[in-house]
Amino acid sequence: MEPVIDLTEYGDALRRDPHPVYARLREQGPVHRVRFATPGGPWETWLVVGYEEARAALADARLAKDTAKIGEVPLDEQLIGKYLLTADPPQHTRLRGLVARAFTMRRVEQLRPRVQQITDELLDEMLPRGRADLIDALAYPLPITVICELLGVPEMDRAEFRKLSTEVVAPTGEDSEQAATVRLAEYLTELIEDKRRAGPTGDLLSDLIRTTAEDGDRLSAQELRGLAYLLLIAGHETTVNLIGNAVLALLTHPGQLAALRADPALLDAAVEETLRWEGPVQNATFRYAAEPLEIAGTRIGRGQGVLVGLTAAHRDAGRYAQPDRFDIRRDTRGHLAFGHGIHYCLGAPLARLEGRIALGTLLDRAPGLALDGAPGEWLPGLLMRGVRSLPVRW
Repeated sequence: MEPVIDLTEYGDALRRDPHPVYARLREQGPVHRVRFATPGGPWETWLVVGYEEARAALADARLAKDTAKIGEVPLDEQLIGKYLLTADPPQHTRLRGLVARAFTMRRVEQLRPRVQQITDELLDEMLPRGRADLIDALAYPLPITVICELLGVPEMDRAEFRKLSTEVVAPTGEDSEQAATVRLAEYLTELIEDKRRAGPTGDLLSDLIRTTAEDGDRLSAQELRGLAYLLLIAGHETTVNLIGNAVLALLTHPGQLAALRADPALLDAAVEETLRWEGPVQNATFRYAAEPLEIAGTRIGRGQGVLVGLTAAHRDAGRYAQPDRFDIRRDTRGHLAFGHGIHYCLGAPLARLEGRIALGTLLDRAPGLALDGAPGEWLPGLLMRGVRSLPVRW
């Protein structure tokens, strides 16, 4: 067994800036046995830090998602039920097929005017103040409003939902994630039942309740709850950090900000470079070896866990020249911010749409945008990469 690299020794430095740590790991090799700190205590797993190895691992069917096959069921799955990120084919194929019927590119594109309207309304409220926390004023309320409207979550429930979902993806204590997940499970069960009784209302969750495949297959109540859980959390937490990280990157790289202001056609490229340089997801969700396998010559035993490091892979100089440089003119093709393979993010078009509209409209309407102090702390945990607050002025 390869020696364990104890990342807990880095303390809070790993949370503030993981890039130097991952760079040292890449120098030693693309795959390592590491120990992370978690709210429940230290946790050991394999971590893939090389780009080519990460890309291959994301699409490797031997790295499974359904941990029930090795006798383990994650907390969220125990409480919520099976969903896309905890399923393997053929179950994953079936679930994704049913969901994709309602979550189409056409439906996302139809959201464009509403995303623009919400962005404008948020900026109408924010800009007269002269300064704000961008996370609270724009980066959070935009995607949470969009995904809640899309799924049909009542407006009165959204503040509580924010608190619960943030605790799930970046827990602050040993029991906080479990308590938040329990409350989310209860809430989603009630929401689905309300929608089932109400009949068709035109929102996505209502449509999914009634979606039927050609063979008559449809989602069970538990599968609907799992899907709503995934879409609500993945559909906004990631986009919050995409918007926040993009603005932070540009405000700390004035040359790149000036280039974007001079040529708004670079907007899409700025979003894609943010996804590569400081993407919203630090590590892909948990996988395990369904059978013994090797990654870059490292033997991984059956049942052992594997984390695919997206943040680490994106700074691999073997894939991107001068990877630590934020460059909105860079060719970012092949980045892994939305994953790769059968688990590629279903919501990628929506995240891109929201990111582009939020960033473009903000820069257009706040020409003097600048930092107004230090950003808040980076989120804890292994999953998300983003700051809790981002003070700005204009």
